[in-house]
Amino acid sequence: MKKLLSGNEAIARGAYEAGVKFAAAYPGTPSTEILENIAQYDRIEAQWAPNEKVALEVALGASIGGARALAAMKHVGVNVAADPLMSLTYTGVNGGFVLVAADDPGMHSSQNEQDSRYWGLFAKIPVIEPGDSQEAKDYLKYAFEVSEKFDTPVILRSNTRISHSKSVVELAEPQEMAVKDYEKIPEKYVILPRHARMRHTVVEARRKALEEFAGQTWLNRIEWGDKDLGIITSSVNYQYVKEVYPTASILKLGLAWPLNEELIKGFAAEVDRLIVVEELEPIFETQIKAMGISLEGKSIIPREGEFDQDIMAKALLSREIKDGLQSKQQLPVRPPILCPGCPHRGTFYVLTKMKLTVTGDIGCYTLGAAPPFNRIDTTICMGASVGALFGIEKAHPELVEKSVGVIGDSTFFHSGITGLLDMVYNGSTATLLILDNSTTAMTGHQQHPGTGKTLKGKEAPQIMPEDVVRGVGVNRVRIVDPFSIKEFEEVLTEELAAREVSVIILRRECALTSKAKNPVYVVDHEQCNGCKMCLKVGCPALSVTDKKSSIDPILCFGCGLCSQVCPKEAIGKVGVQ
Repeated sequence: MKKLLSGNEAIARGAYEAGVKFAAAYPGTPSTEILENIAQYDRIEAQWAPNEKVALEVALGASIGGARALAAMKHVGVNVAADPLMSLTYTGVNGGFVLVAADDPGMHSSQNEQDSRYWGLFAKIPVIEPGDSQEAKDYLKYAFEVSEKFDTPVILRSNTRISHSKSVVELAEPQEMAVKDYEKIPEKYVILPRHARMRHTVVEARRKALEEFAGQTWLNRIEWGDKDLGIITSSVNYQYVKEVYPTASILKLGLAWPLNEELIKGFAAEVDRLIVVEELEPIFETQIKAMGISLEGKSIIPREGEFDQDIMAKALLSREIKDGLQSKQQLPVRPPILCPGCPHRGTFYVLTKMKLTVTGDIGCYTLGAAPPFNRIDTTICMGASVGALFGIEKAHPELVEKSVGVIGDSTFFHSGITGLLDMVYNGSTATLLILDNSTTAMTGHQQHPGTGKTLKGKEAPQIMPEDVVRGVGVNRVRIVDPFSIKEFEEVLTEELAAREVSVIILRRECALTSKAKNPVYVVDHEQCNGCKMCLKVGCPALSVTDKKSSIDPILCFGCGLCSQVCPKEAIGKVGVQ
């Protein structure tokens, strides 16, 4: 049977067909849909973890226990999970283990561009790269065979185009994979220095075996064409190359690490000109040049951003791409904004009014850095708002009454708790805001420990942020509705003046999950004086016509923020949505 699947859907199907028993992840674009789709298969136990490190640790435990296991995350999530990953490469596996790392060239939804192939070189484990949805499914299945054959974790590297593009996939029946017996082997799984030294020898022997395997596996293939040009490429780059230069000879590397020198030298010897096409880092290029092979790579191929056919045409053919492959239409810029009714809007209105320094975090609230608020000063990584807030206090104690950190509920559970513990332990007097919208909103409303539901929709203990906050020693804990501007400003003023660490939890459900039927608002044009104060809440439902404010009733959520800030009381409720 054939089906149209995205790369993420195909990876999930591959896990099902491969007989995976356990899968864990923390949501992050472009990898989020992998676990959401895996959860639809009853035979796979799938769960959201508080963060990527925990996801990998539970999955590796399942692998050591004898089950085929998978962990999925975006590229920056691998940084969080790197500690157990680097030890797992020494211990090896029992049941097959695959880490799906989804890169984001072009930074569509990320704070940096990283190339996860480096983890293969760093950890000395195989990296497999699919080039379409069919390969995403097939390569994922094969990755478990490679994992068990070579006693190693395997990285399946995806990227935004593979994750979200759809193509036809031939489905197969699932394999029946019995969970292997658990064996107590402390010299393998207990990484004491004495054991680790012995296991390092195993890792090096495995590396050599994998290099030989790279010359034999069907993951790597040569497509002979005109031998005046040879191209070495992988992943979705193969699709660009084939579209722009279909007559070239191509060596497609499905196994991105390790490389087989004999295979590459044999291909290079047959072509007159050799080009390496790879997004982001010159990983292939560097290794192949070290083999003594002359080639072109980053001298003509960009090192930044996501590729497309236009970039390939300019790089390979030194010309503009033909009409029809790229739209000539000049589309308007559409910067992201907070949704109508977003509870973060009230928060940032107050922070802007009070002119506070704000250390930010990863979530929808990062948009507080954009107009009209312009109120986020730092955004580094998950949980860094807490540490950065404390660090600013250390550098400038006098700023503590004019600074706050903001972090979401899911991000707080992910990696904010330890930073707050540090603030308590080391005597901070700063104020942290937890923006609790009861979901992991930015990636599509996934469950987390504070929602009371699991990935599969089962009831679960609901861990409240205020209980955790008090549990790490915070005495001053306040809970406020962010739509109550006056109350929030009063509470924030009090807590900023306190001489001990304090936490304000701003609790209001995400507008996109709320089922509330709120009265919409309307502007009385006779009372409106055109001061535009209401525009400072940054709501897309508000606009100005003939120097008077107007509210789009279709977009209005009924939060009432505009009414609270109007000095003329010209905005009032009318009816119910």
